[in-house]
Amino acid sequence: MEKSSPSRIEVEAQQPRIGLAEPDLCGREAEYLARCVADNWVSSAGHYVGEFERRVADAAGCTNGVAIVNGTAALQLALLAAGIQPGDHVVVPDYTFAATANSVIHAGAIPYFVDVTADTWTLDPDLVAEVLARKAPQIAAVIPVHTLGHPADMDRLKAVCSAAGVPIVEDAAGAIGAAYKSRPVGSLGDAAMFSFNGNKTVTAGGGGMIVTDRSDWAQRAKALSQQARSGVRYRYDAAGFNYRLTNVNAAIGLAQMERLEEMLSAKRAIAARYDEMLAGRNDLRPMPRASWATSGCWLYSVLCGSRTAADSLVAALAAHNIEARHFWESLSPQGPYRDAPKLLSGVAARLSGHVVSLPCSSSLAVADQARVIEALAVWRGDALEAAA
Repeated sequence: MEKSSPSRIEVEAQQPRIGLAEPDLCGREAEYLARCVADNWVSSAGHYVGEFERRVADAAGCTNGVAIVNGTAALQLALLAAGIQPGDHVVVPDYTFAATANSVIHAGAIPYFVDVTADTWTLDPDLVAEVLARKAPQIAAVIPVHTLGHPADMDRLKAVCSAAGVPIVEDAAGAIGAAYKSRPVGSLGDAAMFSFNGNKTVTAGGGGMIVTDRSDWAQRAKALSQQARSGVRYRYDAAGFNYRLTNVNAAIGLAQMERLEEMLSAKRAIAARYDEMLAGRNDLRPMPRASWATSGCWLYSVLCGSRTAADSLVAALAAHNIEARHFWESLSPQGPYRDAPKLLSGVAARLSGHVVSLPCSSSLAVADQARVIEALAVWRGDALEAAA
């Protein structure tokens, strides 16, 4: 009995898997890791930690960098260094990763959810101004998130926050290398946080970094990350944390930073090819980019016309052995945050469940991206007007 020929979809499914956002480890990572082992410096002591801090701070245009075990912990310590007290309220976007709100809660404060704009998917300055004008509850800080590597409208946010005397701590988790009006992300507020999780453009296998020009904040954050121990004796200034980054992670991160511009260039080329393919479609639209922004193009993501269409797109690409994932959902209606104060316009709610991230590793081969584009070309979803 003759076997039938495999279908095209079956052939596609047998092709190598294309991942969403994979580490690009083709620099000096192995060399630096071997040196950590040879020197016997594998914990939070070792010269790679300081070198990594300096390299990231320089890239962000800041004078201080403090390497932390992960981005969530880094944001928590940045808030504590800024003087956030238990019971304070901190503005966070309703459209963000849970870590933004969780870091506020871990610092003892209460997130105040504010919506994002439809033209940047980042914190809405007009709504922030409205919240600050209310003066009840008192807002102790504002955290703009640079969504998908695209900067928030920082000049407008700084204007309203400065007038109210409220500090800004940037959540730049996935935005290293991005710029706002030619100024690097990380230098746009009073302090900022970067993440070096495995799916970020620059990874350390894990890790985070606080950058700031405030030396007092940097010193405070560093002390808290090391159990707030003063000197070599077992004496403490506060109830601190074991949040310091290891030399092993810093070694990987430093090797990655040496290739930052190369990886950013690759990310932007990938985004440009997707942009070209999507031009003119009424069922898929890339994240909007403002004229004043130079995005880091962390995760290339598209807006679908409905939740059903987003589900269909993820499934269709999976059938071709291509990984795609749903992106963030509005936090304010979810269980842990439901009782928090909020000021919403409905943008985050309309984005929720409609956004899908496509493969965009900096190491993504042109031929592999062509496979993704071919799969996208034959897929059709609901018209975007259905998402309004």
